[in-house]
Amino acid sequence: MTLLLTDLIESHDRARFEILGVSIGRDDGSPEQHRIAAAFDRFVDAGDWLLNEIGQRLYALDLDILVDLMGYTALNQIDALATRPAPIQVNYLGYPGTLGAAFVDYIIVDPITAPPELAPYFSEKLVHLPDCYLPSDRNRPRPRARPSRAECGLPESAFVFCCLNDTLKLTPYIFDVWMRLLQAVPNSVLWLLESNHAAAMNLRREAGNRSVEPARLVFAPYANFSDHLARLPLADLFLDTLPYNAHTTASEAIWMGIPILTCMGQSFAARVCASILRAAGLPELITHSLAEYEALALALGKEPGRLQELRARLLRSRDTAPLYDTPRYCAHIEAAYQTMVEIWRRGEKPRAFAVEPIAK
Repeated sequence: MTLLLTDLIESHDRARFEILGVSIGRDDGSPEQHRIAAAFDRFVDAGDWLLNEIGQRLYALDLDILVDLMGYTALNQIDALATRPAPIQVNYLGYPGTLGAAFVDYIIVDPITAPPELAPYFSEKLVHLPDCYLPSDRNRPRPRARPSRAECGLPESAFVFCCLNDTLKLTPYIFDVWMRLLQAVPNSVLWLLESNHAAAMNLRREAGNRSVEPARLVFAPYANFSDHLARLPLADLFLDTLPYNAHTTASEAIWMGIPILTCMGQSFAARVCASILRAAGLPELITHSLAEYEALALALGKEPGRLQELRARLLRSRDTAPLYDTPRYCAHIEAAYQTMVEIWRRGEKPRAFAVEPIAK
């Protein structure tokens, strides 16, 4: 999340907003940790706060808006929000779905991830940003030293289908599609993240059970951020997962010019990659059924020239597409915060609203 959020925090208008960060995680000493801590006007290390005092200590900070970045993810302190430490409380970024909690007023979304017709399924009021709800970082590194395919265990002349999502996002029906693609596209491989050795062994076994040579599954170990970005362009086509899409992983791949094919589902988590592709200017890679997803993947696997054109479009638009326009994104989210405060100051109940896009 730090890799997505830091540029936004650095970009806020300090004449209108004071930005306070409260961290309950451990300081890992990384450059990324130091950068985001420095981005806030005030940064509070709350790692040693007692669980039963978090709400009270947040209340003492005299916040107007509390933006929760964790939801129900690991180390969350959702119980502290139940004490109402701030008059306006917002679900944002860390948990792609509703918290089902009456004490959280808003969730920041976009028209793809949570269209208005899905509002009855959220306890929060929907706040629609005009572009993708996911922020990004214009200042992330652009590695120059790309490894060779051989260094990553990939055949030099193969067509490389890729999915570097964590293996917990892989489902049997998506894996079935991928195996049929390997059968239909000669000299192709599937490049996956090796989340753990047991998962890699199981997936190779399942490939064999589907009449695919297990060696055609190539596994990438975890790598530091810069090395991970550098290896991404070795792939030809990123295949997204369902029902939980690539989120940060998709943003990183598109940043490095890798086309992503997604199948848009019904839930928030199943629609994020479609939102990313729309904001990146590649809506034609959004499909709406697994049959359409498989057919388009097969067509792209047999038309490398078409993929090269898509890759070139991504690289040309990297500095202009809404997906990576942090000043534009910042103006939109600041407008959202301002509207929340105005509603509260008028004594009104939270309500759904959409932020008007600024002129490009």
